Amino acid sequence: MSDQPAPSLYAAREPIFPRRVSGPFRNLKWVILVVTLGIYYITPWLRWDRGPELPDQAVLVDLAGRRFFFFWIEIWPHEFYFVAGLLIMAGLGLFLFTSALGRVWCGYACPQTVWTDLFILVERWIEGDRNARLRLHRQKKLDARKIRLRLTKWAIWLFIGLATGGAWVFYFADAPTLLRDLVTGQAHPVAYTTMIILTLTTFIFGGFAREQICIYACPWPRIQAAMMDEDTLTVGYREWRGEPRGKHRKAEGADQLGDCIDCMACVNVCPVGIDIRDGQQMACITCALCIDACDEIMDKIGKPRGLIDYLALSDETRERAGQDPRSAWRHIFRPRVILYTALWSLVGIGLVFALFIRPEIEMTVAPVRNPQFVTLSDGSVRNTYDVRLLNKHGDPRPFRITLAGHNALRVQLEGTPYETVDVPANETYLQRVYVIAPPGSAPADTERTDFRFWVEDLSNGDRAYSDTLFNGREN
Repeated sequence: MSDQPAPSLYAAREPIFPRRVSGPFRNLKWVILVVTLGIYYITPWLRWDRGPELPDQAVLVDLAGRRFFFFWIEIWPHEFYFVAGLLIMAGLGLFLFTSALGRVWCGYACPQTVWTDLFILVERWIEGDRNARLRLHRQKKLDARKIRLRLTKWAIWLFIGLATGGAWVFYFADAPTLLRDLVTGQAHPVAYTTMIILTLTTFIFGGFAREQICIYACPWPRIQAAMMDEDTLTVGYREWRGEPRGKHRKAEGADQLGDCIDCMACVNVCPVGIDIRDGQQMACITCALCIDACDEIMDKIGKPRGLIDYLALSDETRERAGQDPRSAWRHIFRPRVILYTALWSLVGIGLVFALFIRPEIEMTVAPVRNPQFVTLSDGSVRNTYDVRLLNKHGDPRPFRITLAGHNALRVQLEGTPYETVDVPANETYLQRVYVIAPPGSAPADTERTDFRFWVEDLSNGDRAYSDTLFNGREN
């Protein structure tokens, strides 16, 4: 047996200090950062008038009322299939984008990436660009300047983390009311606990863990290989053009060197600290900052751009032979991507269709089986049912309960001589209903009789029904 220790499954983190870079991909990341964080922080404060009986917050997960509000859409607990459908669409969308453009989600829109970019921006603003941050990191002496810079940076990180946790809890309660309760110390302990947890996780994940979350905590790097193939466009290095590398462009034999001058610009801007020239790696999030950095160097040395670029492995043979790569659209519009797009669209269309055809009133009927029927003094047979009426409108509505299926059956509502009942706004109302068959009728003397309950909203004529059974005497 070998005396060598087993290799570790976890590598201790080496701090990474990415250099500032400019270019189209960096600008795109800034735009996405501003848009996504703006949506996250601002959305809970958007108002939406739903009338006096409902909250006026545009987007709200109302756990107490067991409902979800999204502008004009209201999702009830029994309509969870809408949430399930959205999750399916999110998964298919992730498969779709990964098949077409690799880990484009990870590089541009993943919350870990967005908040890490924001934390690095704060770090660069306070401590300086890469070289200044490296010097500060390597400085052994803990002087007043280093303490001041670190405390300032950490304080801003904590504030960002607090804003992140605060924005999250505002999605679950009326934001202005909750903010007042949080400031005055009257909010529920769950709100404070959630904010503390999210503040600390944002502070740690965005400030210290960073790429470790992508490498060790996130499962997607290990799954993405199944979503990608040789036609997937992803960030790569044109090794056939860049090798062999060399720094001295005018030295003897320089004409035998490739376009890569081994300047390390692509490595110095990488937020996960990898060298894209080593080929595809699990840690790469395809943020494309190495493309911006390399293109800038190519411009300076008079070489064509694209040494590092979005490329497909299937084009390697063509490019090595000096031919132009196939169009990006030919890589994107291929059977796998089209299939994912079709599935994603079908789920979306199905959800929209279900949203528009869902009724504004609903009824469920539960027969009371203990006893199954009661024989009254005049010989009539009576069955009892618990009828739940759901009024999705923002105002109380009168509902009339009738039945169909057999003319001999008549309906009687407990507590009222009428066939109508007032159902409060946005509530489920339980009404006990009796169905009576007169003596000598077919339902009274037959073991089981099918019939249908109908409920009608007398305000607008909307109707709903539920089929059930009437239990009579056994002859």
